[in-house]
Amino acid sequence: MAKKSKKLKLALQSIDRNKKYSIEEAISLVKQTSVSKFDGTIDIAFNLNVDPKHADQQIRGAVVLPGGTGKSQKVLVITKTKMNEAQSAGADFIGAEEMIEKIQKENWFGFDVIVATPEMMAQLGKIGKILGPKGLMPNPKTGTVTMDVVKAIDEIKKGKVEYRTDKEGNVHSVIGKVSFANENLLQNFNALVDVIRRAKPVSVKGTYIKNVSISATMGPGIKVFLEQ
Repeated sequence: MAKKSKKLKLALQSIDRNKKYSIEEAISLVKQTSVSKFDGTIDIAFNLNVDPKHADQQIRGAVVLPGGTGKSQKVLVITKTKMNEAQSAGADFIGAEEMIEKIQKENWFGFDVIVATPEMMAQLGKIGKILGPKGLMPNPKTGTVTMDVVKAIDEIKKGKVEYRTDKEGNVHSVIGKVSFANENLLQNFNALVDVIRRAKPVSVKGTYIKNVSISATMGPGIKVFLEQ
């Protein structure tokens, strides 16, 4: 077990690990209990009453956070048909087979997100085993396989984040940085809660969102009360 720092121990003492706080209280506490020397990221974690073994209960999508993410995303566009549009929209890297080969042969990952036009997906599929584990494989559900590369790039640059259930039925994402105004963090929190709620599978009965918590980098998790 990793040894807790003195700062983290003090931070843990300032919260009740069994209590569910209002989101306003939780945001204030997550800032107070951030122990990193840098501007930490604030993460959100949902524990859902879903079984990802069933295809209809695998939740995946993307949402543009109204308050941004605080991170500048580098976008790679894989296309043969939309190169000019990608360039005008501000893509950081643009190419076709040569970029796929660069990833495969040089183990190059100088980007954060891949946007691809449909005609390139067969080629990208050949390196799916490389991209998949890193969460970089484009997917229509997240808007990263599209002919509208201008819209895709614009949303990513504005603060688009992806979400998906893991094997235990949890969803992890970000809602911003510790330095963000409380209002922006609240907007981002509400945006993510809204899309998760709307993604509830029809087959799920009873309580859908079992728990939700937020935490800063190197800070403790703080449970948030949600009305069902």
